Amino acid sequence: MTQYHERLFPSAMVFVATALVIPASILVFFPISLTVGYVVAAVLYLGSVVLFLTMAPTVSITDGILRAGRARIPVTELGTPEAFTGEAARAERGVNLHARAYLLLNAWAQQAVKVPVIDEQDPTPYWLISTRRAGELAGAIEAARREQLESH
Repeated sequence: MTQYHERLFPSAMVFVATALVIPASILVFFPISLTVGYVVAAVLYLGSVVLFLTMAPTVSITDGILRAGRARIPVTELGTPEAFTGEAARAERGVNLHARAYLLLNAWAQQAVKVPVIDEQDPTPYWLISTRRAGELAGAIEAARREQLESH
């Protein structure tokens, strides 16, 4: 059962900024052929859009497993999550960052959730996960933890 799911798609401004490849391609290929410039511009822009959409990481909690990007960990091996927004989230991604932490950082998701790893065999002190809904993700992790601990 999925308790939380979020796909970290880029913001609309990323696609607008990427559209600058269109006039740049046309200008570069104009001396050769205007048609080639239009074709290259379309291929580059559409390729960029497809890349952004398919490479967007996913954060989910399903059946007691937290998945952040390609990594996964049972919620029973996690401590109490903390949600961060604004300057606090920026500090967690910067000056407060531990070198051995697992990171799923995303430039267009400005909030973050920090989840301690309580497994003593794991050298990772915590996971820091970018999100657009920090409070909801932290709550879902905590609910999944409680559910898994009560069922054992």
